[in-house]
Amino acid sequence: MTERELQRGAARRLAIIRHAQEVSGNVSMTCRYYGISRQAFYKWLRRYEEQGLEGLRDRSRAPHHCPRATRTEVVGKIIYLRENYHFGPHKISMYLGRYHDITISPSGVWNILRRLGISRLPSSQRYKRHTERWKRYEKPLPGHRVQVDVKFIAPLKGTRKRYYQFTAVDDCTRLRVLRIYDRLNQRTAIQFIDYVLERLPFRVETIQTDNGSEFQAAFHWHVLDRGVQHAYIKPSTPRLNGKVERSHRIDEEEFYRMLDGVVIDDTKLFNKKLREWENFYNYDRPHGGLGGHTPYERLRQRTRPEAVTGQR
Repeated sequence: MTERELQRGAARRLAIIRHAQEVSGNVSMTCRYYGISRQAFYKWLRRYEEQGLEGLRDRSRAPHHCPRATRTEVVGKIIYLRENYHFGPHKISMYLGRYHDITISPSGVWNILRRLGISRLPSSQRYKRHTERWKRYEKPLPGHRVQVDVKFIAPLKGTRKRYYQFTAVDDCTRLRVLRIYDRLNQRTAIQFIDYVLERLPFRVETIQTDNGSEFQAAFHWHVLDRGVQHAYIKPSTPRLNGKVERSHRIDEEEFYRMLDGVVIDDTKLFNKKLREWENFYNYDRPHGGLGGHTPYERLRQRTRPEAVTGQR
């Protein structure tokens, strides 16, 4: 209830009291006229005499003691995850269960967010109608297709130095490999793809990229020479590289926003911090698209002998 509504309720009760005192001169007639009970009238009158107009305002109907209420420290964790990472109820519930051994349902998280007035996400984070979303898909086994893309890192204020984050995401497991370079060209793209093939714990069959200049002929033939297929997505269809595009948004929300430009001016330190974030993403961060599992947990599920046999 808003402050204006509280003031209007108090003003109405004061008008009822004055009607009985100055107009009708009879409490029973005033109560019949306004459709209230005499008990309510005398309760308001007593509170008005003791506290003035403030006593006529609506009071909380919440119980004084609620043994099943969510603990204060849990509410604090929910607020932190919401305000700092913009997590929704389901992801907050997953995080609390995984990292704090706290069991709370998504609906319970939603009720807390709504009560605190922070239930609406920023416009860029809000849910889109089903007709506006693209159908989710994934390859059956690790390495069937790895999406590769580049994220531009804005330079620090007062400097003109630029950095580029190369990202590779396995379509099946969401396992990622990240690397920062200070040049965007085919040479750095080739260096990155060699780094990816060395780092990933499974054989890669196809690399998928957009049609950027860094992924043209020299890169294309280098990938083929490594025994890996190279597929371009259709022009102007970034949704076909949706998993890597979405992962870049997660980087922006959960990694770069927390750095505040601290390490952007040092390539080695930047890559060190990025490797820490990569490890957290792959091994510790629950993924909503994987049912709350981490990419590494999905990799273990999909590489079990029975899982591989079932896909053949």
